Amino acid sequence: MDQKKFFSCIVLLILVVQVFARETSFTSKLPLIFINTNGREIPDEPKILVDMGIVWNGEGEENSTSDDFNHYFGKVGIEIRGSTSQSFPKKSYSFETRNQVGEDIDFPILGLPEEEDWILYAPYSDKSLIRNALTFSLAKPLGHYASRCRFVELFLNNEYQGIYVLMEKIKREDTRVDIEKLTPDETRGVDLTGGYIVKIDKTTGSGGKGWHSKYPNLNGSYNYYQYEVPAADEIMPEQKQYIQNYIDEFEEALFEENFTGRNSYIHYINMASFIDYILVNELAKDVDAYRLSTFFHKGRNEKLRAGPIWDYNLAYGNANYDDAWLTEGFRVENDFDYNPFWWEKFWADTVFVNYQKCRWEMLREEQWSDIRIFEVVDSLVAVMGDAIDRNFERWPVLGKPVWPNYFVGENHGEEIDWLKNWLADRLWWLDNNMPGNCIYEWPPHIEDIDVSVYPNPVISELKLDVASGSGTEIHFRLFNVNGSLVMEKNLSIAEGNQLISIQAGDLPKGIYFYVLSENYSPFQKGKLVKY
Repeated sequence: MDQKKFFSCIVLLILVVQVFARETSFTSKLPLIFINTNGREIPDEPKILVDMGIVWNGEGEENSTSDDFNHYFGKVGIEIRGSTSQSFPKKSYSFETRNQVGEDIDFPILGLPEEEDWILYAPYSDKSLIRNALTFSLAKPLGHYASRCRFVELFLNNEYQGIYVLMEKIKREDTRVDIEKLTPDETRGVDLTGGYIVKIDKTTGSGGKGWHSKYPNLNGSYNYYQYEVPAADEIMPEQKQYIQNYIDEFEEALFEENFTGRNSYIHYINMASFIDYILVNELAKDVDAYRLSTFFHKGRNEKLRAGPIWDYNLAYGNANYDDAWLTEGFRVENDFDYNPFWWEKFWADTVFVNYQKCRWEMLREEQWSDIRIFEVVDSLVAVMGDAIDRNFERWPVLGKPVWPNYFVGENHGEEIDWLKNWLADRLWWLDNNMPGNCIYEWPPHIEDIDVSVYPNPVISELKLDVASGSGTEIHFRLFNVNGSLVMEKNLSIAEGNQLISIQAGDLPKGIYFYVLSENYSPFQKGKLVKY
């Protein structure tokens, strides 16, 4: 190495040491994350480019504040995240791994599947520190995606910030919400039917734009559904119309449902995912359940699925309003702050609640047994180790109420004991009050029909892509804008998948409406444009 390069390396090393000078010294079983903003304040938005280094010597190994950055050392874009939680002195952050010029790059942080978008969640009012991690851990065995997470200790501009939870941000990705990517040019046919994530939430943060339900909830208001993926500034008009129409049709079927045994709403949703979503939220008795941080997603040629689950810092009795601290009562029956009408309507369906009862009893045998749940609690506490003491030295909130605490423990052990006692009482109450009778086997085996109708607009030939659990007959009717019947066909359907073509070349140009029925019971409606 020539003298010029040597002195350049020395200068760079000095700058690195100055940027990440570490005044606090300790070792930890948790990974250590150091962020330096170079004198800039982290805003709510947009993200700013800063330096981040991570010390991580592997699972179960000690990590020292004096160690070199051996896992990640580079740039990230970072901003403050959250809504109400932004008022807390301990802030949560969203960040993206980036290269030196600010371009997004994927990285497998702490052994998680490589990606660019991450969350550093700051447990503050949750003095157990584990409510989010606990919920994700209990949800994973159910077979649906839940954010992977890791406890870490964070330094910001050389100042210790305590225990954080590194979490995967909800997004469309093979290793996260595994649905197809919906590109701007996919505006018709089967391609248009999948790649969506929508949510019910506050309009701060991502999302914000969407549409109102056509059907009132118990309080007489109309819930607002937001585009999450594709993002509101990327989703095409045809894609907006498709997902809005799909959920409108589902709501219409559910709202008008009389539950005669051949229920039409099941043609629109994956029942198993909705049952599991309810059970997670009822176990946690989350005060925000069904009305905030509530996500749904739809894959191509698939039904609407509930989830992923998100945000449980106010769950397990950690709120002093709306009876949230009580271990009795169902959140699904609560109309606080305008829950959608869906959930209570599901519980009017004996088929739904009977399957739900079976699922609950099955989970209680193993994944959600008392022993298993308390093992998860204890293991999460053990993972944090002596970092717990450092966290509460930095944020001395033990023994003090922090909104919206109901219980205030004098130490972390009391917070954990109260949480475990709450869980024991909650589980007992749910065992004795879960509605339904277990007369089915899990998962739900409901004979129904999935039909995709395309292309739309149609020129000369209309195609029906049909998947049926058994042989049956469906009735196809086509109406013009005046309501006159212009086409009617009875179609014999075999078990399995098949493609049916209907000639439409003789139809005049215009707007039409189709209705699909089985046994004279409509199960799907839609609008077509004839070119």
